Amino acid sequence: MREQRKLSFRFLNHRDTKTRSVTKMYFVFLIVLCVSVFQLKAQRKVPLSVMQKVYDEVKTPYKYGLVIVPKNDSFRIDCPSVFRKGKNWYMTYIVFDGRGYETWMAKSKDLLEWQSLGRILSFGDTTNKDATAWDANQKAGYIALQDTKWGGSYKMEKFDKKYWMSFIGGKETGYESGKLSIGIAYTGHNVTKPHEWKRVADPVLSMTDKDVRWWENRKLFKSSVIRDKSKTLGHPFVMYYNANGDTSNNTPKWRWFERIGMAVSDDMLNWQRYQVDPVVHHKIGITGDGVIQRINDVWVMFYFGAFWENRTKETFNRFACSYDLVDWTDWNGEDLIKSSEPYDEKYAHKPFVVKWKGVVYHFYCAVDNKDNRGIAVATSVDKGKSKLKFQAPVP
Repeated sequence: MREQRKLSFRFLNHRDTKTRSVTKMYFVFLIVLCVSVFQLKAQRKVPLSVMQKVYDEVKTPYKYGLVIVPKNDSFRIDCPSVFRKGKNWYMTYIVFDGRGYETWMAKSKDLLEWQSLGRILSFGDTTNKDATAWDANQKAGYIALQDTKWGGSYKMEKFDKKYWMSFIGGKETGYESGKLSIGIAYTGHNVTKPHEWKRVADPVLSMTDKDVRWWENRKLFKSSVIRDKSKTLGHPFVMYYNANGDTSNNTPKWRWFERIGMAVSDDMLNWQRYQVDPVVHHKIGITGDGVIQRINDVWVMFYFGAFWENRTKETFNRFACSYDLVDWTDWNGEDLIKSSEPYDEKYAHKPFVVKWKGVVYHFYCAVDNKDNRGIAVATSVDKGKSKLKFQAPVP
């Protein structure tokens, strides 16, 4: 017993040379480890100087105006996605008619004048016999596997000889009613021609999944899928999606929370959630509709915010940057887009941004005070003003 006490005393007082040496090495290791962790976090954070350069590169101070509007006030148009094939540009967008969402497409030669072509994801009884399917009344689609290079080709790339989309699906009628999940659609046909895309039978992410996270256990919303050929996260396909959960405790009562999280896949059909927590979010309100591009070595996520603290009645488009697709540095400067015109005085949000021949085009959803909803664009150089307007209400 005395000998044990003696040894313990020696250890605590570092009188034993060997023990003291080991202890010193242990503390040195801890210090080095802490410094390494700190440096790693610092490296993951995008410097303010880089963030400023990104802002200067992507800002679009000139609002051209509306480019796609509904045929009358019974319809609402939302969520643009823009891609290029051949000499033309194409846009997918969603239309709400009181029943639910369908996905349409349009064509343009100059990114300013657009012609609607037709539907590509329709209600269950419109072109199919699946009127009782999980997505019978909600099919809001978003293009996937687009070239992410800033100022690049903006073409949709194939995987397994198919083009791909992700979409919000739901069975209930109404505006984003009932259970909403994320589905996958694909086609082997000409992506520039309107036709019904095939859909995977079941949702790939749902609020009822066993591994559903705390921030997404009510509704899942818009998703954006990129192809990361470097497999930064160990998988070639990365999805960003926004959802809302039960964590707000109905505070504030006027709005739920939405946050952006991640999932990964090896085949576009089977998806697994990536980490427990969302990667872009704010204290209250909505953080959503993230769309990814890469400017040099920086990943840029364009997204919209709504009803944030101290901005409880506003919507706006912003961005965040990352070096690794997971750790995102939020821009704290001026909004990229916010309400300023009669056609977007209620809401200006939901971005899709491209750069072509030196000009940046920032497409977004514009909502006026009469709840007319359409697609508008702002540009980095003055392109004049659109003559397109929302249609007068049907008498």
